[in-house]
Amino acid sequence: VQLQASGGGSVQPGSSLTLSCVERGWPGDDYAVGWFRQAPGKEREGVSCINRAGRKYYSEFLKGRVTISRDIAKKTVTLQMNNLKTEDTAVYYCSLESCDPANGMWYDSAYWGQGTLVTVSS
Repeated sequence: VQLQASGGGSVQPGSSLTLSCVERGWPGDDYAVGWFRQAPGKEREGVSCINRAGRKYYSEFLKGRVTISRDIAKKTVTLQMNNLKTEDTAVYYCSLESCDPANGMWYDSAYWGQGTLVTVSS
């Protein structure tokens, strides 16, 4: 299983970015995809989750500023982030079977993308 995360970059506060995660190799499509982030010196935290049925979950610290979506046919999950703040600076990772949007639970997973760096600064 391979996960390819992309879309990060350096932006100013208030800007938007769209991150993408493409999955290759998982048999079928009945899995949840989670986006996580890890800022320098901090622990990894869950950002958003979406399952096969399209059910979504957003962590409170980004709620209202992010939208997660999924294209089953393209095996792609997209995270649209708006009104970015300096505290959103982190490496963002996608992962399979690492969350449950029904209850907002986050799990460890064996399947992680390589991460994409988001830097928000003026």
